[in-house]
Amino acid sequence: MKGFQHDATSQGMATLWKLGKETGLWDAYIKTDAQLLTKKKLTGNAKNIDYFDAVAFYTTGELDMDDEQKAALMSFIKDDGKGFIGVHSAPDTFYKWPEYGEMLGGWFDGHPWNTFQAPIIIEDQANPIVKHLGKEMVVLDEIYQAKEFSREKCRVLMRLDESKLDLTKKGIKRTDKDWAVSWIKSYGKGRVFYSTLGHTPESWDRPDVQQMWLEAVKWTMGLTQADATPRPRPAQ
Repeated sequence: MKGFQHDATSQGMATLWKLGKETGLWDAYIKTDAQLLTKKKLTGNAKNIDYFDAVAFYTTGELDMDDEQKAALMSFIKDDGKGFIGVHSAPDTFYKWPEYGEMLGGWFDGHPWNTFQAPIIIEDQANPIVKHLGKEMVVLDEIYQAKEFSREKCRVLMRLDESKLDLTKKGIKRTDKDWAVSWIKSYGKGRVFYSTLGHTPESWDRPDVQQMWLEAVKWTMGLTQADATPRPRPAQ
């Protein structure tokens, strides 16, 4: 991390580790540096990116990655067909690296409501990542507003229910009143999942939100199938 320090980062990464351990589906390596994000051969028992099936970023700022590492990460996703999981502040990262924002689906553009009881519509109720959530939910969390985000490039799974929002808040920039909470997309051969959830410990503590992260990791690893075709916002 090179910017804002989120109190829930350790809990979030530990939760992803725990979900893998409890299900037996994956082993998580928790790192606070970018050492393994390379295709170069590493020494001292270090595994490079080729060893892994997916990478999760709960990050901020301009990370310490050189050009080879950046190329390795994109090749890992686009060419090798691996997975990328963006957690909460992942779009508040690498503003100076255009391909990162293209891969993820957008960049951070404020959080007008800060932490609040966020009213969320489950938009793609057939999707295995979110189908257990029903039609709607309320989560104590901080919802990011995204810039350079387009439904033409992503398939939105969850969005804020704008009919229940205070639209007089300063910092609201999306004139379309369309605030995506979670989405998936294909990037080359790879699979990308992002959710703005994860700012608060309360969010990570929820079994239904943990199930979302579990299913998201499974999908990015290719263990489940889901339609990632972009589509317009449905009328509902």
